[in-house]
Amino acid sequence: MLDALDKKLLKTVADLEGLPKGAYNIRKNGKLLHRQVSANIDIETNAEGTGIIVTIKPGTKNESVHIPVILSQAGLFDVVYNSFIIGDGADVTIVAGCGIHCGSSESEGHAGIHDFQVGKKAKVTYVEKHFAMGDGRGRRTLNPTTKVFLDEGATAEMELTQISGVDEANRLNEATLGPGSLLLITERVLTEGEQRAVSTNNIILQGSGSRANMISRSVMKGNSKQIFHANMEARNKCFGHIECDAIIMDNGTNETMPALKALHPDAELTHEASIGKIANDQLTKLMSLGLTYDQAVNRIIQGFLK
Repeated sequence: MLDALDKKLLKTVADLEGLPKGAYNIRKNGKLLHRQVSANIDIETNAEGTGIIVTIKPGTKNESVHIPVILSQAGLFDVVYNSFIIGDGADVTIVAGCGIHCGSSESEGHAGIHDFQVGKKAKVTYVEKHFAMGDGRGRRTLNPTTKVFLDEGATAEMELTQISGVDEANRLNEATLGPGSLLLITERVLTEGEQRAVSTNNIILQGSGSRANMISRSVMKGNSKQIFHANMEARNKCFGHIECDAIIMDNGTNETMPALKALHPDAELTHEASIGKIANDQLTKLMSLGLTYDQAVNRIIQGFLK
């Protein structure tokens, strides 16, 4: 059964009011809580018992699978290895994410290592949110890894969000793109206090006609720090773009390092990056409409992170 705390965490990281329709796998404190499969989506525990294998039949359309993780056990660091096999021509949405509730001085954390095999002309939309809460003083850690392999003509759209409350995060995204494939990554990270977040991204455009676009939006409050690495390597005729923007508040710091490597004469790679503060004229305009200073700042930040 889901208690009130479980429901709050699931609502925040997966937008669930209760158990979802369709296929799902809900993990709590390192153990399976609920699972359901559908006619086209199968979920099974892997042979090692360390995670799940999600298999989506070729041609599956307009279906989703939810695989959220929730933690509330003091001292637990949960590690899972999940594999997703998306059949040719499928078009599905996968909703992941992890919510931590810390109520003690002991640390809690989660590392989700996910690999995606996206079949020919298939499309997957992957939505992942990370969030931590609670009155405890224990350190909250979330270290996600995604490894994506796109077959010919495949598409992956990834929305990766760290909302708040995470003390330490080390994210790794890796992708290899086949001919005519498309990868779209949007990453949004908010840190505050003494929090730290590192994002490392390695994208290889292997196939002819492949395309990749990575967008990063970062906000640093308090004394928090974020580091963003993006490495894009072109091995064929292709197009790739990296866009990273950061807003610094208080004493926050940011390091942004986009890197492009062209190994083919017909490769086209571009990048743009900006780091700055909220403009005073934006604040003045919103405050003239009746918002307080804090309300105006929050409005700007929420708009920036969308």
